Amino acid sequence: MMKKIILASGNQHKLKEIQSILKDFEFELVTMADAGFGDEEIIEDGDTFEANSLIKAKAVYEKLGLASLADDSGLSVDFLGGAPGVYSARYSGEPKSDQRNNEKLLAALKDVPLDQRTARFVTVITLMFENGDTLVARGEVEGRIGFEPSGSNGFGYDPLFEVPALGKTFAELTEDQKNAMSHRGNALIVLKQMIREYYESTSNK
Repeated sequence: MMKKIILASGNQHKLKEIQSILKDFEFELVTMADAGFGDEEIIEDGDTFEANSLIKAKAVYEKLGLASLADDSGLSVDFLGGAPGVYSARYSGEPKSDQRNNEKLLAALKDVPLDQRTARFVTVITLMFENGDTLVARGEVEGRIGFEPSGSNGFGYDPLFEVPALGKTFAELTEDQKNAMSHRGNALIVLKQMIREYYESTSNK
């Protein structure tokens, strides 16, 4: 029987990416909106990606009584002590704006040389099963922050996030290229292995 899992997001692109990587399992993934969660806002007030991911998964699980999956992502810049981190989406305040966030980040790194502009995108995914068992997977992709935006694909900090091995920003990659190396993709690969191990361990009990 297909297991229904509620995605704690309304993002269809995210839904498709997760579905494609977890397609080996008998999961029917649906967004929280389609599952009838309503327009109640989930307050993400954790100070780590793990905490916020769990907050979202738990809120959906407790309200709908179904298995849930949530992710929390952000950019961590070494020179800034890991900022903007969990505040990535609202780095420049409300209402959230990718352009203002990028401008603030460039200003914070003004005159910082290239070798000190190392950064990584991080995603933490929490999967909460119907019985309350929880799996947490983390994925990262290493890069650096460029001196000016480049490229028109993607969103968020993609125009500033350079992949040194490719000599391109995330915003200069095709969707397939980005997905093949993205932090969310990496976290999902880790999660896939964790799900396999979970099923193996529970079936042996």
